[in-house]
Formats: sequence, structure tokens, C-alpha cells
Amino acid sequence: MESEPLAVEYANTLYAVRGDLREGLDTAAALTAWLREHAVADLDAADLAPFVALRDAVRDLARAVVTDQPAPREALETLNASAARAPRWPTLHADGQVVERTAAAPDQAALATLARAAVDLFAGPDRALLRACGGPGCVLFFVKRPPRREWCSASCGNRARVGRYYRRHHAAED
Repeated sequence: MESEPLAVEYANTLYAVRGDLREGLDTAAALTAWLREHAVADLDAADLAPFVALRDAVRDLARAVVTDQPAPREALETLNASAARAPRWPTLHADGQVVERTAAAPDQAALATLARAAVDLFAGPDRALLRACGGPGCVLFFVKRPPRREWCSASCGNRARVGRYYRRHHAAED
């Protein structure tokens, strides 16, 4: 299965295990590993607070999109402030390659990259395909590709199908 857009992967760093919320960015080491794994930045350490605040804002905005509600003002302010932390510009090399540059510190550039990915998600064509997983106890988001997709993962789909089966067959017994 194709991975989700960066902003969705970032939003999904808050997840549930058996209905209990888990924080995927609970330490600076976890944040550093996540940023490296997703090729956002190669940092030694970064202040967690602005990254968690941005992630929570992205989740609030995603929730507003999937429930067709207005975007929360505070979430928009956090997203836009994070995006503004690292202005970037393209540079053209002699071989025709374009490289993005910034004068910002690496942690600020990483935060701005994540915010930019969220802006692109919420302003782009994937906005209409953004969904909240309907799996029991799941709090993840996904982009509905292919069109028949209903859950964030096969395991959430299996849990939903097993739950329906259980309710159907045990309702008949009652």
C-alpha cells in the first residue's frame, strides 16, 4: 500500500492501541527518528513542544475537513506561524537541477517543511479525499486512494468486519 502524504503521516503520530491514545512524539529521540525516517531532517535534537503543537493543529484541521466544519482559528494560526519559520527559495544549478534553500536553523526548517506539507494537503486535491478511519477505536487519518478504501489499514478493516459479524450474530441470539 502506498504511504500517506507527509502531513497525514505526521498527524498520525498520535495513534490508538486498543482504544488507548499513544504519543508517537513523546521524546526528542522519537521526534528525531521520525524526522529521519520521513526524510524531513537529520537533527540531533529538537524542542518537542512546537512539533507537537503543529501536529495537534494538523489533526484539528484534518478533523474539521473530514467533518465538514470550519477550520479552527487557533489551528490555522499555529500552522501558518510554523510555515513562516523558515522562508525557502529555489536555486538553479548549472545542470538544471533546482535545490530548495533556507537560512533557518535545521529544526525550524523541519517544522516549516511539515507545515508546508499540511498547507499543501489542505489546499490541494487530496483535501477532498481525506478521511478519518472508521475502525473501532482508531484515531488515524488517511487519503482515500483507491476509491473503495474505507479504513486506514487492513487491520482496522478486519476489526470493523469482525465487529459487525459479532454484533449481527449475537443480536440474533438475544
